[in-house]
Amino acid sequence: MLELTLVMPVYNEEEIISFVIQDWVRELRELEVDFILKVYNDGSKDNTLHILNQEDKKHPELHIIDKPNSGHGPTILQGYREADTPWILQVDSDNEMRAKHFGILWNNKEEFDLLIGIRESRKQPLSRKIVTAISRATVKTFFGKGVTDVNSPYRLIRKEAFENIIRTIRQDTFAPNVIISGMAAKKNLRIFETDIPVKFRTTGEVSIKKWKLFKSAVKSWWQTVIYRLRNS
Repeated sequence: MLELTLVMPVYNEEEIISFVIQDWVRELRELEVDFILKVYNDGSKDNTLHILNQEDKKHPELHIIDKPNSGHGPTILQGYREADTPWILQVDSDNEMRAKHFGILWNNKEEFDLLIGIRESRKQPLSRKIVTAISRATVKTFFGKGVTDVNSPYRLIRKEAFENIIRTIRQDTFAPNVIISGMAAKKNLRIFETDIPVKFRTTGEVSIKKWKLFKSAVKSWWQTVIYRLRNS
């Protein structure tokens, strides 16, 4: 019986995606986890899809979902809703947070509902640091304390604890992980956090930056606040 669905959104990561998939498959096999790795190709414009299809032939656990571009948040939310296992793991495809640290979360899962890898020593431009600080302050103000890295893309979720929450989040939500972190705090769910080293990306390109980053931050803030007011 499958224990874990790994949800991995990918957009234009042709240089690194093969390594990332192989890294996670190897680590999960070594941990003896019964898993499915769902990679959501979010309308990549480079050679990513072709590489994913090649990897699909090598790994029976791998399942490729090719979809029109909708953005990182909606893609994650789709993955959460389609997962049909007791546990859901969400990670990004940029190789900034490696699979070798996942055992820390997996080995502690029985006592917790949400297990998060805090991005340790993360190199960020000032604009992203400001966005991160605003997200953390928003969760603390409107939901309560409980999660340090509220938008971390390295999180293990007990499906049973979050299924109803995920169902109530709008599909176009820019940062569903922020809301999930907030609701975990609001409902006093059992939260585990641990530092995970971050390796600054050396391939691909950050898709949201400068003015677009500011507009996205405002959108995320507004959606998070509105969700909280509607689910008080």
